[in-house]
Amino acid sequence: MGLNSFVKLFTPKDRVFYSLFEEVADNLTAMSQVFRDAMYEADDKKRAQMLSTLEDFEHKNDDATHRLFIELGQNFITPFDREDIHYLATSLDDVADYIWASAKSIVSYNIEDVNDTMRAFSDVINNSVRSLQVAIKALRNMKDLKSITDACVKVNSFENEADDILDAALKQLFLLETNAIELIKRKELYQDMEIVTDKCEDAANVIESIIIKYS
Repeated sequence: MGLNSFVKLFTPKDRVFYSLFEEVADNLTAMSQVFRDAMYEADDKKRAQMLSTLEDFEHKNDDATHRLFIELGQNFITPFDREDIHYLATSLDDVADYIWASAKSIVSYNIEDVNDTMRAFSDVINNSVRSLQVAIKALRNMKDLKSITDACVKVNSFENEADDILDAALKQLFLLETNAIELIKRKELYQDMEIVTDKCEDAANVIESIIIKYS
């Protein structure tokens, strides 16, 4: 047996899960930042290019999630409940999916009029993902439980904020939009943006469950 194989044999198997979750969190944070920056980009072509790059982030997230599931199937020892690992990985993958779905809708539907609603959603999505990143990175040691709890509370607060944005946006949309096709496009886009924060909240709820069990 080679030295590397020998060392690997005695390396704690559960450590890999923290690294993979941190990789996903970093990827999601970069993804949400690009999405947010695109909503504030005045040039239509540049915005479309920025949004198109999010597909690469979504693929990276799929790859990391796939590796998480492989590790889950191969390793008997895990840092916390296998169900929690699966649910957390799935929720984070959904965050990436819905950010990409929102970006794809903007490009595919040729939505060039980026309004205050879209910018507000991009801000709250970015803030929610960044708070989630803080919570995930603190899971490795669980030394500062307050920082994890505070981050999860922020994620829940951002989800409530997104609900309010959606309610106001749909009310205005149905009141003022006379083009039925445009109404459908905007309604679908706004709902996808709000779902991003729902998935962030799902992930935060799993994290809160983990620290209750293991703190």
